[in-house]
Amino acid sequence: MKVRELLGVVSVPALLASLCCLSPVVLVLLGISTVSFGASLADTLYGDYKWLFRAVGFLALLVSVIVYLRRKRGICTLDDAKRRRTEVVNVVMLALIGGVLAYLFFLYVVVHYVGVFLGLWT
Repeated sequence: MKVRELLGVVSVPALLASLCCLSPVVLVLLGISTVSFGASLADTLYGDYKWLFRAVGFLALLVSVIVYLRRKRGICTLDDAKRRRTEVVNVVMLALIGGVLAYLFFLYVVVHYVGVFLGLWT
């Protein structure tokens, strides 16, 4: 699996998993909400519902890996998956590790510093 393919597989799930803190930032950037409402919304979404966003991101990662294996690698049946077991395991592990790292980087670096710049949190 190439780096570009890995980024294609994990980018949308990482974005979905980090929507708990990204959505208030987007609302403030678009001028739809105030900074105080955005900070309150971020506290509520991250504090009470972060497990839901992470679960949606994980499910999206699973779907993304299945679509990648079926379309790009041609593994469509269970017999194909059994024959190419090591390839399937390697792709799943790379996607899981890449997804976690992409989520951590995007949420705790990119979104955090954009939120600090906007004054949503310190």
